[in-house]
Amino acid sequence: MRIQPRQQILDIWSALLAACYRDGTWNWDIGETLESIDAVHTFELDDVFQPPTVSDFSEPERRPETVEQTTDPNSVSDSEQLHCLLFPATEIDSFALDREDLIESDVRAVLSVVGGAPRIGSFVIARLEEYIERNTRPDGEPDFASGRRLRSTDHRDLTAEQRQIEVVDAYSMSLSVCVAGMRFLRVYEGSLRGKAHREFIDRIDRLSDRLSTRLTAAMTGLVRSFVVNTMSPKSPAGQVLLSMLNQDGRLEDTVLREVRESLERVRARLRNDITLGQTPDTQLDDEGLLFECGWTWGIAKDAASVGFIDSAIARQPGIADTRPYLYFTIIALDGINDLISQRTRELDLLSEDQYRLAESLRIRWDLTQRYWSTVARFGPVGWPLEDIPWRTTDGDESDYYSLIVSAVLIQDLVNRTASDDDLTRAVAIFDELARRGRIVRRPTRDDPAVHLHMPGVQLSLVGTEEVGGGPRLQWQVSDFAPVLLKRTLQAARLSGNIEARDKLMQLAETTMDHIDRRMLRVGPAAGLWDDPGAVFGGDSQRQPEFKPSWYMTERMIESLVTADRTFREVPLRAASMVVRAVDLLNEADHLFNQVMLGVSVNDSSDNRRMLDEVEEYLTQARRLIDEQPGTSFSLASVALFELNKLTYARRDATRGA
Repeated sequence: MRIQPRQQILDIWSALLAACYRDGTWNWDIGETLESIDAVHTFELDDVFQPPTVSDFSEPERRPETVEQTTDPNSVSDSEQLHCLLFPATEIDSFALDREDLIESDVRAVLSVVGGAPRIGSFVIARLEEYIERNTRPDGEPDFASGRRLRSTDHRDLTAEQRQIEVVDAYSMSLSVCVAGMRFLRVYEGSLRGKAHREFIDRIDRLSDRLSTRLTAAMTGLVRSFVVNTMSPKSPAGQVLLSMLNQDGRLEDTVLREVRESLERVRARLRNDITLGQTPDTQLDDEGLLFECGWTWGIAKDAASVGFIDSAIARQPGIADTRPYLYFTIIALDGINDLISQRTRELDLLSEDQYRLAESLRIRWDLTQRYWSTVARFGPVGWPLEDIPWRTTDGDESDYYSLIVSAVLIQDLVNRTASDDDLTRAVAIFDELARRGRIVRRPTRDDPAVHLHMPGVQLSLVGTEEVGGGPRLQWQVSDFAPVLLKRTLQAARLSGNIEARDKLMQLAETTMDHIDRRMLRVGPAAGLWDDPGAVFGGDSQRQPEFKPSWYMTERMIESLVTADRTFREVPLRAASMVVRAVDLLNEADHLFNQVMLGVSVNDSSDNRRMLDEVEEYLTQARRLIDEQPGTSFSLASVALFELNKLTYARRDATRGA
């Protein structure tokens, strides 16, 4: 399936509005696929999905008017739902909604359901206000409760206190939404100068302040969720890490020495630069210990308070296990990436305290990527990352963990110079993960790989059992396919090797085929995700899924935005094509000059007009020879063809005379 980010994002926006916006009201609680894999559905066959169009919005009777409502809302799903709209609107210029006079026609058409272009800005503002209201506690503090997204590891129900537990997903997604919202408001308010009433401008200013307050809290939560875990090489955790690093059976002392040398700078900076909100007793001074760094699932147990932030989250006690979780690490890295992006810096959105927090997060972001990038590629022969599946230091192993380490590696390579060898080896890793994850192969009966997608990998949240006398909780992740898609597209964007890039793009398109088959086809949320049973169900009597997963839909939006960035890059150029283009251009130039020797200055014939066109072809070909040698080659070929026609015509004329 060809990836067409513009059309596919517009289709998702169409489906999003059809599902959530009715009679001027936004429905935040339309439901989660994660809760309904085994639900019984009753929709008729005439509800089967057709790609939404603008005309669908005038025919609401085509979709059922009601859906099963869920209680116990959570900030993570609210953030994901709103981010589906805001992320493209603030990351892709052609999707921008903050200047009503510049909104493109196809975007206007999709958003016509909210009114004309002048109403789009107020529509976005209303959604941001509702988001803040829904996720603010009665005492005015930002609320990051995870609610129904938390799962019990046994059959006991969650306690009321456990439903208020906060996870890194909530902080990271809130950070992304607040940054996107503040970007939108900054530009939108500027476009209204002299046009809007003071009351409306005041409303925007109040909303900006509230988004900024939530952003500060989210940043503080991420700072206090960062952990460094040290371990003895002889401990069970140390032995697991060494088993991953020692791919060629060398002496343990040799491996330890090389690990220490490879990570010396990371260790030094973790010891000296990471102080804000840090957990005590990391023992980084003991160079005989191994270590790992990243984000745990929430605020770490015994994490220090952040004294200069006047918010409950800066002081509330942490309960999370002081060991990095790969999933929460990549989630945190993605959120911080939005925070420190060029667009955020250009708009000068952050306060002095936020700049301080942002710098603290930037250091953590940088060191974490350096650590996992080094570990993933450690050793003189095989990479540990190539030894699939990856094993975490608690002894758990999964193809999903290999994918997450690959994602951190690619994110690190985005910010540094990636070698052709790095990306060529990444192609093989992604291809193997796609096969093992049954993206490019069909699943077999009782295939254990299916559990990567449904119900997904279960992450045990160590420490949650200490809250409210309830069970230990877990976090369910089932985004294997969209993570593979996004990171494959990122790798393709980095690749300077035409063959490697072609393989990556083929894999991305195959992954898109897989994900497209999982799109919801029935019910009010048709056109969104996720129905994994459509691919992995294996039962012809299976009832299709109808409740949307904002978790999966938001990750599809991220992947399509990544595709947009990839396609905007300059095409790769082969050195051999440059040489051929230069050779062709030199010949065409020489023949053109020969023909022009016999052309009169006052000649206004058709032949002279054709020579003017040939000259333009040659000018364009020379201008494009470095960036687009294939196009340059083609233009020079056209010029040679036209010159040959003119030469042949002159010979004919000479013979006739």
